[in-house]
Amino acid sequence: MNSMNDTGVVAGPASGQTSHTHPLRRLAGTGFIATLAAMVATTLAAALAQAVGVDFEVPDGGETIPLSGFAVVTGFFSVVGIVIAVALLRWSARPAKRFVWTAVSLTAISLVPVGLEK
Repeated sequence: MNSMNDTGVVAGPASGQTSHTHPLRRLAGTGFIATLAAMVATTLAAALAQAVGVDFEVPDGGETIPLSGFAVVTGFFSVVGIVIAVALLRWSARPAKRFVWTAVSLTAISLVPVGLEK
């Protein structure tokens, strides 16, 4: 037996109703996979840099940034990006355009030096 009724029509959602669940889940799933890949990539890049002599010492405190710190920070801000992307997909008329503008703006802000000198 199949799932069709006697008339041969498969039941589906009522016309005019759309579901946002599938695109949101797909975006979140893809985002989390990309987050894991980014965490691995940044940690690997930091490990390779450390292997060739790059020092990850914080100037004022003298502490060294552990390799796991790169993964944690990358993961945290990637999840922030996923949340922004999901919100824009849900509530924006042009989510891709808005996401690009948001990402570029936040990247530019992150490059502004903070007063580290005393």
